[in-house]
Amino acid sequence: MSMMSEFKDFAMRGNVVDMAVGIIIGGAFGKIVASFVSNVLMPPIGLLLGGVNFTDLAYTLKEAVGETAAVTINYGAFIQSVVDFIIIAFAIFIAIKGMNSLKKKEEEAPAAPAAPSDEVVLLTEIRDSLKNS
Repeated sequence: MSMMSEFKDFAMRGNVVDMAVGIIIGGAFGKIVASFVSNVLMPPIGLLLGGVNFTDLAYTLKEAVGETAAVTINYGAFIQSVVDFIIIAFAIFIAIKGMNSLKKKEEEAPAAPAAPSDEVVLLTEIRDSLKNS
């Protein structure tokens, strides 16, 4: 088997394609959540805390001198990233919980009764013929 055909078999397997779709959707979902947190969720929280903009929160280690930028620890951006992560993790938890409940419902569905054995069919025919005679 040539390397190209092995790669094609690998790339076209269902799991790889599903994983690629999941990564693309996850990236887009992450951007949506980041926008939600920074533009919708954090401004009211900052307002409740006295008009604080979380992205501007920083601790300055060294002040700016001339053209040299200040050295800062941007803990506000970190807080915002933590909130992003918690929302994404919760959304994924809810999605997986829903998928697991659907999977359980499929597993709990009653199976069709097994077909009767040849002996039972033969005995049923004999019983029915005796009733009719």
